[in-house]
Amino acid sequence: MSSSPDLTKASIFNPVSIDRASHVIVDQIKQLIRDGSLQPGDRLPNERDLCQQLGVSRVTVREALRVLEANGLIQVRLGAQGGSFLTTPSPEMVGDNLAHLMSLSPITASAAIEARQIFELGILPLVIERTTDDDLAELRALVDEARASREADDYSAKTSAAFHIRLAACTHNPALEALMQSFHGPLLTSLLEAKNAAPSMGTVGVQEHESIVDAIADRDLARAQEILSVHLERTARRIAQTEE
Repeated sequence: MSSSPDLTKASIFNPVSIDRASHVIVDQIKQLIRDGSLQPGDRLPNERDLCQQLGVSRVTVREALRVLEANGLIQVRLGAQGGSFLTTPSPEMVGDNLAHLMSLSPITASAAIEARQIFELGILPLVIERTTDDDLAELRALVDEARASREADDYSAKTSAAFHIRLAACTHNPALEALMQSFHGPLLTSLLEAKNAAPSMGTVGVQEHESIVDAIADRDLARAQEILSVHLERTARRIAQTEE
């Protein structure tokens, strides 16, 4: 954790005196994070000091802090040593924000599966290179969970999506993890479309997931790519059938 600067004596904030002031405050703090004036672990001034430095009311400051907390940029701690502390957004948080934006755009199921084919096949070399024993154990646990759900006739698109998202995490690259998380909405869309076209897809899909894990465990990139390519191409064909 970095040593926190004394933000109460020499203000790094600019007074705000326009409409939608809370949004301007949020943007100002984001910029201070980008240029390094604020860093993870730093504690923001208390509400009273922020009001004085920004020239706004406590209601406005509280709204800005609420937005920052919802976006995962600050953590609010209670108690004598509490306050609003800058955090480092996790890949999940970044991905969730991107997924929300993507869900509002007119992305079709066929466009989503095409993006998945390019992305997932593209990251496989890193998956093969970097997957650890713990990663393999978690992937196998997801396969077992999916198989149990299938046998209980409770298999869902979310179960399949969880496997693909965890697969991306095997790259141990936060940027790639965040991007895969951002596909979550479109990923579910493509899986749901494919399932509607062929309700039995879960059985074959689980088998292929297991085969992909086996190939990764053997560090066999060619076999993993072949299985995943077939896996995704079948989903693409089923989606195309629903759109004809």
